[in-house]
Amino acid sequence: MVYFKSFASDNNAGIHPAILKAIEEANKDDAISYGDDVYSERAITKIKETFGEDCDVYFVFNGTGANITGLKAITKSYQAIICAETAHINGDECGAPEAVIGCKLLTVPTADGKITVEQVKGLVHGAGDAHHSQPTVISISQVTEYGTVYQPDEIKALADFAHANGMLLHMDGARLANAAAALGAELKEMTSNAGVDVLSFGGTKNGLMVGEAVIFFNKKLGEDYKFIRKQGMQLASKMRFIAAQFEALMTDRLWFENASNANQMAKLLADELEKIPGIEITQKVEANAVFAVIPKAILIKLQENYFISIWSEARSEVRLMASFNTKEEHIRHFIADVRRLVVTG
Repeated sequence: MVYFKSFASDNNAGIHPAILKAIEEANKDDAISYGDDVYSERAITKIKETFGEDCDVYFVFNGTGANITGLKAITKSYQAIICAETAHINGDECGAPEAVIGCKLLTVPTADGKITVEQVKGLVHGAGDAHHSQPTVISISQVTEYGTVYQPDEIKALADFAHANGMLLHMDGARLANAAAALGAELKEMTSNAGVDVLSFGGTKNGLMVGEAVIFFNKKLGEDYKFIRKQGMQLASKMRFIAAQFEALMTDRLWFENASNANQMAKLLADELEKIPGIEITQKVEANAVFAVIPKAILIKLQENYFISIWSEARSEVRLMASFNTKEEHIRHFIADVRRLVVTG
């Protein structure tokens, strides 16, 4: 079966042509390995121009690697990380925080993927008590796993609370570009300016072949990170091929262009789905994700021609993702198929 389009994940999308070109350019000559190359230097300069000069930037292979090594740099095994129940580090990283860092996750129930200061307060106790894991980090996802977006003031409120209580704020920014595009905000408004201490900055979901960045806005927190990255098997020998991609992504705001297209296509998809009887949109569509309940009989038939992520089998709820390369024709084709199946059953 030939699939017309995957809506299962923005990970399923290909590589942006400008990114492929950057990889090709980096392949013309030899370069120093392990990040001591001109491509890494230029990419880091570009990232600092966007996020602010007072930070340290490290490239890694993937999102789990970015999250876990970044968190390992700021936690010890007897400490705890507060996060949403839906957080990627809790539900989609195969127990990596517990296995690699050894720390405990304290999870917050949430209907929309976002957590608040009031929810976090109830988990901050037992300071200095040897019988209790010590809450040390609040970790949030921007965009959340439900496709919702934190406003900059919401992030700052969490950062202020964390810092007032001797804790740190970590952000899983796998889709940070989509959040910025959705809010019409600059990346640093939601990170360095809002009090984020450590950021996993996503590239793979926004047009890169492979690669994420770990950014320490508090440089002291990253003093041992080069050792943690190596020990965590995230140090690329041919680092220039990751770095060259980031240089291209950060040039002429390609990151914003890619994320904006994904967001716009998700909004179109949601608007059209809402017009179809029997389809229910279950979350606010704020970035590039659409959550919807689709009758099971229709969903089974759709899966014959589309990759679709099932979010809840019991509710027949799906997550539909738009990507940098999603086109209006893809949406129209999918909507036409849904309409046809609704009519024919």
